[in-house]
Amino acid sequence: MKADLHVHTYHSGFATHLPWLRSRECYATPAQVFDTAKARGMDLVAMTDHDTLDGCLEYLGAHPGARDFIVGEEIECRVPDVSGLRVHLGALGMTERLHRDIQPLRGNVFEAAAFLRQEGVMFAMNHLFFFYRGQLPSGRYARDLLSLAPAVEVRNGAMSAAHNRLIEDLTAAGYGGTPAPVVMAGSDAHTLRWVGTTFTEAPGVTREEYLASIREGRAVVGGCHGGLWRATSEIYSVIVSFWLSLVGLERQDLRPHRRLASALASLALLPAQFVPAIVAVELKRREAQRVGRVRAELFGGRVEHGADFGTPAADAKTGADEGLGVQ
Repeated sequence: MKADLHVHTYHSGFATHLPWLRSRECYATPAQVFDTAKARGMDLVAMTDHDTLDGCLEYLGAHPGARDFIVGEEIECRVPDVSGLRVHLGALGMTERLHRDIQPLRGNVFEAAAFLRQEGVMFAMNHLFFFYRGQLPSGRYARDLLSLAPAVEVRNGAMSAAHNRLIEDLTAAGYGGTPAPVVMAGSDAHTLRWVGTTFTEAPGVTREEYLASIREGRAVVGGCHGGLWRATSEIYSVIVSFWLSLVGLERQDLRPHRRLASALASLALLPAQFVPAIVAVELKRREAQRVGRVRAELFGGRVEHGADFGTPAADAKTGADEGLGVQ
């Protein structure tokens, strides 16, 4: 069975860049995400919004008892005593009680992870180096964080192939301890275009069997890595959806006066619509530098930064070693 285990919906909150615009990070409805994932060959559908179950609850409200649906959540936590260092835990099989009980623990990722383990929740350390800026020595960071979760997201569809390979190599090298964590993958899609293009495949004919196989380490990952094309296309897709929401053609929940203010601000920013592309280039450039630096520190080697940086073909790279392609 296949599932994209890292997907966002309209309920993932507001973008942190230019917060006064009140643009959401994603405008896809839970029903749209479900239908798109199914159309791309996913046997099961997970939704993992940022620090909320609202997208999952919305879908289950319309489809109670769905057996091909996984209630998930991407939980943002802080590394204690390290200023500004955040990590994301991708939890599967969440409930409203678990969501409520973990909220006070998010200030300490070690406490949050211990709680999820105690409750028997399957969860992964997502995109390990996304927030990492050298706040801790790289070896300590990798060992401490990889040991927290029973699984590691070794392929994230928004991260570069070099980033994903580094995490896979660290996992294989036992940086998280022995036995090594099991592997998971997901698209991290914030637009429908990328839902189901990165996935986790594991034996099973039911949701429960599939999740048990992942826990037992019998999963393989497949699908796309992320590059400049992916980053740029998602940014501009969200911008277009934001504009459409302001004129009532996309889902929105802003009050009329707030919508008018956002529309006027957006119009004022029209001359600067090239800026998001520059931001995407800079983000990917920094990701390549960060990954290369960490690999050099931990493995004594360097990575090729140009091979997966910036083309649609690179974003569609599927990793022939697993023998799994994009649906």
